[in-house]
Amino acid sequence: MNNQVVIDSLAEEVKKRFEGESSGHDWWHVYRVWKMAQHIGREEGADMYVLELAALLHDIADHKFHDGDDTVGPKVARQILSGYKVQDDVIDHVCEIIATLSYKGAGVATDMRTLEGKIVQDADRLDAIGAVGIARCFAYGGHKNRPIHVPGDDPVLHQSKDSYFKSAGPSINHFYEKLLLLKDRMNTKIARQMAEDRHKYMEDYLDRFYKEWEGDL
Repeated sequence: MNNQVVIDSLAEEVKKRFEGESSGHDWWHVYRVWKMAQHIGREEGADMYVLELAALLHDIADHKFHDGDDTVGPKVARQILSGYKVQDDVIDHVCEIIATLSYKGAGVATDMRTLEGKIVQDADRLDAIGAVGIARCFAYGGHKNRPIHVPGDDPVLHQSKDSYFKSAGPSINHFYEKLLLLKDRMNTKIARQMAEDRHKYMEDYLDRFYKEWEGDL
């Protein structure tokens, strides 16, 4: 099975696995990350095979849906890729990316070792901000039965992975605990440029949100 056949087949499998997902971590999130990673990867000279496999599988078993266990994703990815007879070194690289790319709190470093990892992380984070990021934030909050906003319930800048994974604050707090911090955590020049506009959009949105919340508009 050549590389393109593997990628095409994997994309179809991932799409089927995510049918009915409504928390904002659906096939279309994966699709956007995949396409964005390709765009950045071509500009950066990345290994496109590793990049595309990692982008397609980056959320295959997200810790948020497995009681905070961030070892499940790499395990499931390894099983899937082994079924496609992908080379062991490629599987190892993809699984390393999946194991390390997730945001784990304001005070937790999540540095990526390889260019391909940096790019997939950037693509995933770009999809968490801007107009789509706002929509996904509230979709996930609704999925977890979280209130939109609770005045006086202040955001927490989590200093550990465990603290962040157990966070259950209102959706608006998530902007301050993660989304507004992502602009300065991009790895590549292209992602940093894209993040500027998306970040500004979120700031403008929050300004409008608070005015409407108080009945000023």
